[in-house]
Amino acid sequence: MSAVGVGVIGAGKISEQYLTNLTAFPDLDVKIVADLLPERAAEQAKAYGVAESGTPEEALRHPEVEIIVNLTIPAAHAEVSAAALDAGKHVWTEKPFALDRESGRRLLDQADAAGLRIGGAPDTFLGAGLQTARRMIERGDIGVPLTGLTLFETPGPVADHRNLEVLLSRGAGPLWDMGPYYLTALTQSFGSFAAVTAVGRIARPVRRLLVGPKTGQDISVQVPTYVSIIAEFASGQTSTSVLSWDSPHRRVGHVEIVGSEATLSIPDPNHFDGDLYLRRGTDEEWTTVPCSGPVGGRGLGTLDIARSVRAGVPHRASGRLAYHVLDTMAAVSESIESRRTVQVESRTPVSDPVPETWDPYARTL
Repeated sequence: MSAVGVGVIGAGKISEQYLTNLTAFPDLDVKIVADLLPERAAEQAKAYGVAESGTPEEALRHPEVEIIVNLTIPAAHAEVSAAALDAGKHVWTEKPFALDRESGRRLLDQADAAGLRIGGAPDTFLGAGLQTARRMIERGDIGVPLTGLTLFETPGPVADHRNLEVLLSRGAGPLWDMGPYYLTALTQSFGSFAAVTAVGRIARPVRRLLVGPKTGQDISVQVPTYVSIIAEFASGQTSTSVLSWDSPHRRVGHVEIVGSEATLSIPDPNHFDGDLYLRRGTDEEWTTVPCSGPVGGRGLGTLDIARSVRAGVPHRASGRLAYHVLDTMAAVSESIESRRTVQVESRTPVSDPVPETWDPYARTL
């Protein structure tokens, strides 16, 4: 066997993190970087030692590409993923999986019909941080898991952010931009969401663009910049989550899982590693628990698809997990609009744990 050929579509800022890792994993071989702006694709290809660059169509036609890594803007995710599946390629897509349930379900059906793999960000849960937490919970270190708490609060994108309009449009905002990290982390502790009740607010309904071709124009904020969620899980647990771009105080990466015997503080779900903290009912202080296992970085999900395809086993950051998170976010949005509890109909499969010996930098193919 040989390394799996990869084509990257989307040469924006996030491609720097992906290309740093994708080009360092021996089981992957990045064949081409593509973008609607070919000159930007050429710059990224040169910076990371990738031999070819070009348009998205050229990446889709490339005979040596087996997996397309879709790093386009949220509004284009479903369209590009569908085109990749139509071209006979496996797909890894950045979050969100799609902007609506219908598009997401079509992608799952299309992949199944073609016998292809599709997976979606975040793949941070494959890293040592959340995998260590999973092992601790499954081992019974906190007793029976009961409730969860996640907090993400920042001032949000600054006035001169180059992508301000995109971040405040449908498919973004703190729910759709940051929510996948926190909701995915909760699925790894409690399983599938069953119902959500949420409220949302927009602190500043109009923002002025200060950079880019629309400099000076006012835009209407299309998504809530503050979201609060009470969730119920199919297994009976509950959680509370806050996702805010309206807070002068910055508090990110806060995830606590409360069990019948102890509380576990989990590393930032936007990262792949970090210490955990355990506190039992009689403890006066938190006990630090170092994480263990593979760290890697963005691109672990792509690598897991590649190795899983070769081994003929399910991949972990699956399309069905990404769809379940999409379904949950859509339910949150509906709850905000309707002011009622909304059921989450989909269920996510339980992925296999990542072995502590799983090494992204080893050559296995």
